[in-house]
Amino acid sequence: MAATPTKPTKPTNWAGNVEFAARALHRPATTDRLREIVAASDRVRVLGSGHSFNRIADTDGDLITLDDLPRAIEADPASGTVRVTGAVRFGELCPVLRRHGLALPNLPSTPHFTLAGAYATGTHGSGHTGGTLAAAVRSVELVTADGSQVTVSRGDDGFEGAVVSLGALGAVTALTLDACPAFEVEQYVHEGLPWEVLTQHPEEVFGAAYSVSVFTDWTGPARVWAKRRTGDPLPGLARTGARPADGPRHPIEGMPTSNATEQQGVPGPWDERLPHFRSGFMPSAGDELQSEYFVPAGRAGEAVAALRELGPLLAPVLQVSEIRTVAADPHWLSPAHGRDSVALHFTWTSDAAAVAPVLLRVEEALAPFDARPHWGKLSSTGVDALSASYPRWEDFRALLDRFDPAGVFRNELIDRWFPRGR
Repeated sequence: MAATPTKPTKPTNWAGNVEFAARALHRPATTDRLREIVAASDRVRVLGSGHSFNRIADTDGDLITLDDLPRAIEADPASGTVRVTGAVRFGELCPVLRRHGLALPNLPSTPHFTLAGAYATGTHGSGHTGGTLAAAVRSVELVTADGSQVTVSRGDDGFEGAVVSLGALGAVTALTLDACPAFEVEQYVHEGLPWEVLTQHPEEVFGAAYSVSVFTDWTGPARVWAKRRTGDPLPGLARTGARPADGPRHPIEGMPTSNATEQQGVPGPWDERLPHFRSGFMPSAGDELQSEYFVPAGRAGEAVAALRELGPLLAPVLQVSEIRTVAADPHWLSPAHGRDSVALHFTWTSDAAAVAPVLLRVEEALAPFDARPHWGKLSSTGVDALSASYPRWEDFRALLDRFDPAGVFRNELIDRWFPRGR
């Protein structure tokens, strides 16, 4: 059956800096229809929430959104698991888990993402004991290039390559996740963190609470958002020289604080405190571009010091930077694969031409620390540096050939990173 679009439009990503080149956008309402579209396509990609800032979701073939497929969230408190269909967003999942007395141990900074897209790109939350979001995945259900339905579970050959898969193995129709008992979190914001503490004693800052983020413009003093599980010791940030904020804050100065999750130590459910932004409100600034780099946790102070020297260069095109910790995980293409990491995030202005030369300087400054870029954000890191940084790079290439020998789920970026015939 020929693949025919249900809505001939030219969609863009969330930021508007990418207009997708697909010849058609499909909205299948059933899994059988999804299988037909995939099997009939020579090139296909799946679009999630569109919160990528590069062309990782783009294709010159058929673009598919799973938003019209039936939603399912099947929580099982007895086993501590939940099965979720691929188009579900974190903001939909979390209230259901909470009703079952369950939680996810970590969440991204905003609940607006689809689960499948977040896991496929190695997206993460914050916390020195918590890995990327992918660390919670038990199994992935895929529609592969010939229209077959395949499930890959923890312990299966290739599972560690199938979770952070860059959308290149197939269309993710469902995931099963590990959950934990629900918990409450209190959020505290401190300001005026001295730079010498961050560069010389980063472990004192990032070990202060269950989840810690540092926000900065690389010129003035930094701000710390510390999220502690209720009942844990209070964050010991006073000894760092930082002072408690005298009211609610937004990560970007000048933005409405009503968009941010509640602070000042008010206890609340895990899903209403671990993200920085409330469900239903604009995340971040909206009009922006983003980049992010992961460096080994043991090099955090050096990397921060190197970026601090670029402060005057960054300031004109930067809205805010966020620094977070991420524990190591086993997934082959996870930016935290095999090493505890510090993630250095940049929210840029939406002027791509002005950002590009500054981004090159950032990458030069971080090159000595084997920085791994986030797969869904702006970067110019070349394939030689990427492949050298990931020990299982060639294993993932082999997995691509196994799942998709015809290259149906490839696109320009996948072809550049994993050329065929090598």
